[in-house]
Amino acid sequence: MQQVIAGILLMMAALPVMEANDPADKDSPFYYDWHSLRVGGLICAGILCALGIIVLMSE
Repeated sequence: MQQVIAGILLMMAALPVMEANDPADKDSPFYYDWHSLRVGGLICAGILCALGIIVLMSE
């Protein structure tokens, strides 16, 4: 079970890196890839919601 959770967390951490767009100024410390951050947050929220439902339904 711990290996599955570790794999899911690693995948969630890697998703924004895989879909990062080339910014106009990569060296700018204020550049953020908002689309990937939003998508990663939605995936994380969906997984946490599913895990919460599973915990509530289990005994």
